[in-house]
Amino acid sequence: MPPTEEHPVTPAPPRDDTRTLATVAHTAFFLLLGASMARFLLRHPGEPRTPWVVALGITLALLYVLGPALGAAPTRRRLLWLGLVVTTWVVLVVLAPSFAWCAVPLFFTALRTLPARAAVVLVALLTAFVVTAQLQLSSSFDPNLLLAPPAVAALATAVFVHMERQAQAQRALIDDLIRTRRELAATERREGTLAERQRLSMEIHDTLAQNLSSQQMLLQAADRTWDTDPATARAHVRTATGIAAHGLAEARRLVHDLAPSELADGAGLPGALRALGAGPDVEVRFHLEGTPSPLPDRVQSALLRIAQGALANVREHSGARTAALTLSFLGDQVVLDIADDGHGFTEPRTGAATAGATATAGATAGTGAAGRGHGLPAMRARVRQLGGDLTIESTPGEGTVLSAAIPLEPAP
Repeated sequence: MPPTEEHPVTPAPPRDDTRTLATVAHTAFFLLLGASMARFLLRHPGEPRTPWVVALGITLALLYVLGPALGAAPTRRRLLWLGLVVTTWVVLVVLAPSFAWCAVPLFFTALRTLPARAAVVLVALLTAFVVTAQLQLSSSFDPNLLLAPPAVAALATAVFVHMERQAQAQRALIDDLIRTRRELAATERREGTLAERQRLSMEIHDTLAQNLSSQQMLLQAADRTWDTDPATARAHVRTATGIAAHGLAEARRLVHDLAPSELADGAGLPGALRALGAGPDVEVRFHLEGTPSPLPDRVQSALLRIAQGALANVREHSGARTAALTLSFLGDQVVLDIADDGHGFTEPRTGAATAGATATAGATAGTGAAGRGHGLPAMRARVRQLGGDLTIESTPGEGTVLSAAIPLEPAP
């Protein structure tokens, strides 16, 4: 189905790879911290520094747990927390160099918290500190201890920066798609408004304006010849009168096209609905609920046309013997319900059968006979233009209920 205003395209949200990577980094940090603590206790039992190492390890774990609660934005509290974490870890590595492996998750934390350049500088300093600590821990020179930490730090930094850039590009693309969709919808609405204004302007120009221009010319001619040639002047007046009658008929036709004639007698929407009939074989009852309030002309016209279309389909397709129109004033909205006791239809349960539901609904509740299919879409369009909702409920053998709800602006 192509994207339409009724079925707009909603871009899928990007995968939160950053959150997944954060979970992995947090898990790795605690695993490395636990492994380093176990290694130290197994190799250095009973040393004077052991209580300090244990206390600093617990402090580092508690500080790290507080990090997610501060968010990822580089606020003052977040920067202070990062400084405490790094300082505690540095002191811990000085006492026990085996804790240097906890630096890899700290790289990720620094990259998430600081701007890119500041984060890279901090990662470089931490890497240099790790290399120094590992070389002090080793009894002999090992090239891996000199080259492995910088390689790991460079790889982690490159992966994170690449993911961040991809996420930013994806967010920018989604924002652009949403903005473009809104602009397209606004353009379509403007084009529809301009087309309708152009149609009305042509109608008025070709009928009322031309008639008024002709009347003016005839009356001016009659005025010029009134004293010298009364007979010709009266003929001009009679011709102008005929043109005025024709213009009045054209004006009434235009008004009739723009607003239902049933609303022109002063009875309003309740009176117009009460006067509706669906045919000799269908009894129509009207109910009014709530306190009636003045409705905008567009709302009255839309609800009356919906009622007329729904009752026409009740007569033609539902097999109903009775139908009920209920107009409810609910304060912030007005609701029109059209219920019948016809044979109803079956609503499909899966999205794949939506087209079938629309076709079946059209046979009983608004789309007309096969091959026509304009009733229900027209009703939906009328309600949607007014910001409302149109719903249809039906059960085989128990009839159909069509409900149109239109919101009302609060009174000033």
